[in-house]
Amino acid sequence: MDERRPKAPPIKTQGIKTKLIPLIRDSASSWPGRGKWVEPFLGSGVVLFNVAPQRALAGDTNEHVIRLYSDIQRGLLTAEKTKAYLDREAELLRLDGAEHYYRVRARFNECHDPLDFLFLNRACFNGLMRFNGKGGFNTPFCRKPERFRQAYITRICNQILWAAQAMAGKDWEFVCADWRTTLASASADDIVYADPPYAGRFTDYFNKWTDADSSDLERTLKALPCPFLYSMWAENKYRRNSNLYAAFDGYDIRTHDHFYHLGSTEDLRNKMTEALVVG
Repeated sequence: MDERRPKAPPIKTQGIKTKLIPLIRDSASSWPGRGKWVEPFLGSGVVLFNVAPQRALAGDTNEHVIRLYSDIQRGLLTAEKTKAYLDREAELLRLDGAEHYYRVRARFNECHDPLDFLFLNRACFNGLMRFNGKGGFNTPFCRKPERFRQAYITRICNQILWAAQAMAGKDWEFVCADWRTTLASASADDIVYADPPYAGRFTDYFNKWTDADSSDLERTLKALPCPFLYSMWAENKYRRNSNLYAAFDGYDIRTHDHFYHLGSTEDLRNKMTEALVVG
C-alpha cells in the first residue's frame, strides 16, 4: 500500500482538496521545515493531515471543526468512542429516519457536541455543511435512513484513528480565529497554505466570503515574510478566474483538473481547474 496516497479525514467539506495533495506536497517540497506549517483555513483538515508537518498552526473560524480535531488530539474523542456513538445513532436513524436526524441537529445546535457534529456532517444532504446567520447547522437530511452501515462506520472510525496517529508526537496548535490573526504569527522560517472559500464559486460553509476578502488575503499573502501556497479556482466550463491571474501576475501558478462530487445542483459537480499559487 502506498503510504503517500492521499487519505480522507473524518470531516467532509465542499471543495475538499484530497485530489490536490500530490501537487501541494510537491510544491512545498523545497521548504526546509525549520518553522511551522501555518494554515488559516483548516476546513476538513485534509491538507494538514496528509502533509503532516512536525509543527503546525491550524486556524479556522468554524469552532466545531477546531473543537473536533482538538478533542482527537487530546484523546477525548477516539475511534472507540466514535464507534459506540455511531452504532447507537445509526440504529435510531434507521428506525426514525428524518425525525432522528432533526433531533440530533437540534441537540447539536444547543450543545455543540463534536460527535453530533460528525454525525450531521455525514448524514446531511449532499455533504453540504451549512450554518445559518445565528451559527446553527441548518442543512437538511440526506433522506438515507440506512446511511450508517457497519462498513461506513468502520471507515469513519479509521479516519479518526488516522487523524490521531498523524498528530501523535507533533507540535500542532488548533485555534478558532480569523485568518488575519493566524497569519499575523507567520515568521520567516514558516510556510503558509491558504485555501479560502472561493468567491464567485462557493458560499462559505461557516462565514460569508466576499471579493473584498479575497483581495485583502491576496495582498496579505504577497507581503508575508515566508513562502506561501494559495489554492483558488482557475477555470470551469463557464468562465476563467481572470482576477486570480491578474493578482498573481509573475508568480508560479500550477493547475490541476478534477471533478467535485459535493454540491446541491449538477452545475456544481462539473470539471474544475484548480490553481495553486506558489509564492
